Formats: sequence, C-alpha cells, structure tokens
Amino acid sequence: MNRSFRLTRRAEASLIEIARWTIENFGPRQADLYEVALLDRCQLILEGRAHSRSCAVLVDDAADLRFTRAGEHFLVFLDRPEEVIIVDILHSRSELPRHVAALVALRNDIS
Repeated sequence: MNRSFRLTRRAEASLIEIARWTIENFGPRQADLYEVALLDRCQLILEGRAHSRSCAVLVDDAADLRFTRAGEHFLVFLDRPEEVIIVDILHSRSELPRHVAALVALRNDIS
C-alpha cells in the first residue's frame, strides 16, 4: 500500500495565507521557495524522516496529533497507517498549545 499525505482545508487555507504574506513581504520567488520547503517537510513526515513530537506535551488528550517545525512554522499532523494528514500549519510565534487545543476540540472534523 502506498501512503500519501494530504492537507485538510484548514491546512490549505493556512498555506495560501502564508504564500500571500510571503509574496507581500518578500516577493513571489521567496513565496514559491518557502511553499516548496513546507511541502518537502510534509514528504519527510510521510517518509518518517522528520523529527516530530507528540502534541500531548502541549495539551492533554492530543496524543494522536504530532508537530514538527518547518522554517518559521509548525506543521500539526496525524500519522495514520494509510496516510499522513496535515491538519494545520501554524506560525512559530503563535500560541501552539491554544491552537492544538482547538484542533483537539475539532478532532471529529479533521478526517
């Protein structure tokens, strides 16, 4: 079975916002490079080669969620046998525990 990764609508919206902000502040070339870096990190997660931690270190009842850093962002994901689901992409300055708690509350809508 070939596993793949996918982005939730929330993660897609975050990626679009990151690209928009990066274009406005650093130009389209840098936005393209950063998007590739984020998607490359998703591939590393899929391959099991990205260092990640359980979100349980941040929030109780979040053991199924994991996070890894990619540039100035954290990728929050579910690592399932059949696929990796990128749940959201959060800026490193965001309140990661608060955002993870919100994602836990929405857990049933993630899949």
